Amino acid sequence: MTHLIDSRPVPDHFVLPSPREASESFRPLLLDPAHPDGAAALGVLQESGRLREVHDRITDQVEELVRALAPGTAFGPGAVERAIAEAVDGRPDTYGRWAWYPWSGRLVHVLPEAEFRLVRTDRNRDKITREQQQGLLRRRVGVIGLSVGSSAALTCAMEGVGGAFRLADFDRLSLSNLNRLRAGVHELGLEKSVLCARRMYELDPYLDIEIHRGGVTDETIDAFFGDAGDGPVNGRGLDVLIEECDTPWVKVAAREHARRRRVPVLMDTNDRGQLDIERFDLEPDRPLFHGRTGTTTAADVRDLDREAAIRFLLDIVDERRLSPAMADALTRVGHTLSSWPQLASGVMLGAALVTDTARRILLGEPLPSGRHSIDLEVLVPALAAALPAPHGAVL
Repeated sequence: MTHLIDSRPVPDHFVLPSPREASESFRPLLLDPAHPDGAAALGVLQESGRLREVHDRITDQVEELVRALAPGTAFGPGAVERAIAEAVDGRPDTYGRWAWYPWSGRLVHVLPEAEFRLVRTDRNRDKITREQQQGLLRRRVGVIGLSVGSSAALTCAMEGVGGAFRLADFDRLSLSNLNRLRAGVHELGLEKSVLCARRMYELDPYLDIEIHRGGVTDETIDAFFGDAGDGPVNGRGLDVLIEECDTPWVKVAAREHARRRRVPVLMDTNDRGQLDIERFDLEPDRPLFHGRTGTTTAADVRDLDREAAIRFLLDIVDERRLSPAMADALTRVGHTLSSWPQLASGVMLGAALVTDTARRILLGEPLPSGRHSIDLEVLVPALAAALPAPHGAVL
């Protein structure tokens, strides 16, 4: 028998995961201290020696909640303290939830889900209204490719664009990824899907995240797009896809499935801020990649060699639109360069573009399909004649 706490089963006789299981985990355990099962599990944790840190700032969070619910109230002496005591019914220790993160050994006290979400997104108002925020949290976002895509997934989660996510990547974190991924050297070798899910859950333990550790394949692509079981997002499939991989078969197959299921697709190219919007939800007969690849199917590109794959990717992005640095680099990949260049600034810009666009689509704004470019070197141009270097500049 199990007791459901925040839609996740917690065994009546709580058993700690092994250290190996904890090191590979990506989902926190939410415990209700007011329920006997949750209190018992907390007791097991506290006696286990597995807690590296207990973080309890629940009173501060409740104060934020009180002020968020009454922004025009000028609280007199002692009024905030009385409001906090009333909100927690005099028992802050049994209020809210405790989130245990097995991979870090942290146990964190947080507000109940509805209150947590209200406070965490309170500063979004009214760029996003509370009603819109609640609607966004009922949507499911898919992300394929978690080098560039990890920043997009995290930014969506941070902004509350989606309450459920599916993340897919077969790769593991390497040292050269640290020029653009938010990670630490202690996480080298970790699966990118696990790394991304952990970052998102550390931001919001109430998210619903599925990971596809092997990436998207023939065997898994239907499940990646398909309906889920019972859950906070009502079992729905994807509402929007963010595609950020560099495997031709996956890029084409994902769009074929998205078009069939009428799911809009977003892609940031990470060069000159190029953003692609494909509204398959509005145009179920729309050609893939704005028609740039003709009638090419996923089967046609399954076995491309490296040079043919790069040629295909260049057809997608339009080689003429590349920055001079990227165009030059692509001629040297595999010779003097190990791969094409990507910068953290470009990745973060792409995450902002994708998140903003996904939000507007999910809120029903009439954004059409198309290709857009936010080139920072054009928006913030250098002077034609070089200025003298400022004093102390490193050249």
